[in-house]
Amino acid sequence: MTDVNYADVPLLEMKNVRKHYEGVQALKRMNFKVHKGETVGLIGDNGAGKSTLIKIIAGVVPWDGGEVYWNGRKVDIRSVKDARELGIETVFQEQALVDILPISSNIFLGREPTMKIGALNIIDHKRMSRESIPLLKGLGLRLDSPEKELRFCSGGEKQGVAISRAVHYKAGLIILDEPTRGLSILGVQQVLDFVKKLKEQGVACIFITHLFQHVYSVADRFVILSRGMKFLDERKENLSLRDIEEKVVAASKGSMPEMGVEA
Repeated sequence: MTDVNYADVPLLEMKNVRKHYEGVQALKRMNFKVHKGETVGLIGDNGAGKSTLIKIIAGVVPWDGGEVYWNGRKVDIRSVKDARELGIETVFQEQALVDILPISSNIFLGREPTMKIGALNIIDHKRMSRESIPLLKGLGLRLDSPEKELRFCSGGEKQGVAISRAVHYKAGLIILDEPTRGLSILGVQQVLDFVKKLKEQGVACIFITHLFQHVYSVADRFVILSRGMKFLDERKENLSLRDIEEKVVAASKGSMPEMGVEA
């Protein structure tokens, strides 16, 4: 498993980032960072600001103020295309998967390779199938065939397919939005195994969840948000699961001080 070097320049760093929605301040001078190969558990109650934060990183929504850096270079992420070009891929709760299509087609969904036959460009299904196999094996997914329709996969396997898509496009940072929500015990364990595989490959991961007991075994560091503010940013070795539970409750109740912001 890859060790995180916290002395290195962060892969992603956000400084004093702000976001308003019709008079509601969704993020208040947010400072957030992720290092190469690090898994960050981003946790908090409903309305904490988790979704807004990851949508900004993913290029889904713009921010109103502050700065964002990628490998120490200031960047302006204003679209999903901008995020992907940097190496940021996001697996949202909805997953954007199509049950009636094969696994390979879902991995390449929206970015299908083509081949030219005469004057026509047609989808190269053989290439998709061929390139899907090492991706699935790399995450430990034991599926009969990349041509199996997605509807025959379990919830955990579907998450694996969505993660495989992100890995294929050489992501340096993968954002997982509530990846264990609604899954069986086996499905949860499959997703956690996928996250461990990502770490072995040196891929950073932001794991967003309400179910912090799920992410505890795989996270290197935890960040707690509440009401658009950051209340905790601590490495796992300094926290027990009970500590995290208590701090999430305290932050939600407003009985825990907000972390300071940078000048």
